Amino acid sequence: MTVHHTAAVLDSNRKAPARARAHQRYHMDDRGWIDLAYHFLVDANGHVLEGRPLGAVGDTGTNYDPTGHFLVCAEGDFNQQAIPAAQVAAIADVLAWGAVTFGVPASTIRGHRDWASTSCPGDGFYPLIKEGSLQAAVETRMAAGAPSLSVLCGDAAISRVADIEAGLI
Repeated sequence: MTVHHTAAVLDSNRKAPARARAHQRYHMDDRGWIDLAYHFLVDANGHVLEGRPLGAVGDTGTNYDPTGHFLVCAEGDFNQQAIPAAQVAAIADVLAWGAVTFGVPASTIRGHRDWASTSCPGDGFYPLIKEGSLQAAVETRMAAGAPSLSVLCGDAAISRVADIEAGLI
């Protein structure tokens, strides 16, 4: 399970849905990839956005082969900003779900920089991986019964995105 950041400062979470769409367009139109590079993208308030289908190999702008990796990305640039607690908690939820779903231990959590020459997921986020506190949070969630991920589609999804963009959630 590999954690990334978008390396783009998010100064207002209201911009997160538009930013996710922009990342997806860039990955598909400019990079020629099949979808957003990551399986899940998590915004500053802990909202989880579905990206690339789980059965598809992710992509990166670096030279490591992400075959077999479950890619989770945090929206923001954690070389320039602190990672919010709500975002870390949601990432731990997604990783716990992934660990249970794919039958892998939380000890497999790595940062992008562990596989390639990059600062990703940022100097403000990577210590949580390196020191083991993210792994511990994931293990705690797994011990309690991994969280489920629910997918919103149609009007419910449109409403949720509108609420995020309005700053209501």
